[in-house]
Amino acid sequence: MEIGIVGKPNAGKSTFFSAVTDTVVDIANYPFTTIDPNKGIGYIRISCPHVDVSDHCNPRTGFCLNNIRYVPVELVDVAGLVPGAHEGKGMGNKFLDDLRVANGFIQVIDSSGSTSLTGEIASPGTYDPVEEIKFLEDELAYWIVDIITKDIKKNIRNITMGNKTVEEYIFDKLAGLGISMEDILAAMRASPIDISGEDKEALLSFAKNLLKISKPRIIAGNKADIAPEENITRLKKLYGNEFYPTSGDYELTLKKAAKLKIIEYFPGSQDFKYIKEPSVNQKNALEKIRQYLAVHKSTGVQEVIEKMIFENMDNVVVFPVQDEGKYTDSQGNILPDAIILKKGSTARDLAYKIHTDLGKNFIRAVNAKTKMVIGQNYTVSMGDVIKIVSKK
Repeated sequence: MEIGIVGKPNAGKSTFFSAVTDTVVDIANYPFTTIDPNKGIGYIRISCPHVDVSDHCNPRTGFCLNNIRYVPVELVDVAGLVPGAHEGKGMGNKFLDDLRVANGFIQVIDSSGSTSLTGEIASPGTYDPVEEIKFLEDELAYWIVDIITKDIKKNIRNITMGNKTVEEYIFDKLAGLGISMEDILAAMRASPIDISGEDKEALLSFAKNLLKISKPRIIAGNKADIAPEENITRLKKLYGNEFYPTSGDYELTLKKAAKLKIIEYFPGSQDFKYIKEPSVNQKNALEKIRQYLAVHKSTGVQEVIEKMIFENMDNVVVFPVQDEGKYTDSQGNILPDAIILKKGSTARDLAYKIHTDLGKNFIRAVNAKTKMVIGQNYTVSMGDVIKIVSKK
């Protein structure tokens, strides 16, 4: 699973990415600081089931701290998008190509309104962050439309002659974007289209619906620490649960202070505590952040990742084991793996996710928490510990 971090230049994407992943990247106040995509690992949190057994877990990936399992998620920070990117402006098509394999998007916006659509710096409140959201929606939709309508005149005969359906044509054109036939059919039901490309508005409406269905989005209202309050209130009203205020700068500062052993801080926490006495400047900066945390309950950065994975993308985390009593694999490791699955997935889906042969040879499964035998159609839930039994 890969999440794309998208937005205009200078919205704070690279700061947000660095704060989420602890990856050192170029951060500067000028457009197109990011040219080649930065890739890193962020984490989502879930209570660890190792509390059900006597020993601590042994994660193969991620880590476990204070009985909270941190499950890895891949993130990619791509070059800033400007109006007209689908026509090649700014980093243009390179930006869009970098997003092909993304399963969803976190759109980082400058909620303070202190940067233009092309990334020039101004005073907070100068620009409207809503325009940021709208133009990126349009650019991504134009990207899809351009792919669909490329060489349409050469292919329209196959469709009109009945050699290929419209949905089959679109599916073939969008190969490599991780968009399923089910996604296309759902978008077509919501937005009937004329594949000839003559009705661009209908195609744009279809593309926007397709993106919402196939590549969910959440809006990270970055720079919330300097944003006018009316901006945050308006964005929450307009976008509801799709919007979340964040301060990548504050999260990054807290993580750096924690690495220097100045404070103890856990991502997503509402506060921190001093381990050693900081300098006067450090303490002033940290106390300013503490005031922000007291009001907003967190920097919002960790919450955005988790809302994206669990709510917008509708996923759960499941722990496969081979010994349902001890929660171990064949080598005796306790809960070594945590697997992200779409909500509604079955025990057999989990088996296939682990290994194709395990799915093909599935016999039954065991819910390790209840010790009950379950069938292939059992719907897995958040935090389930499951043993798969298959043919040898």
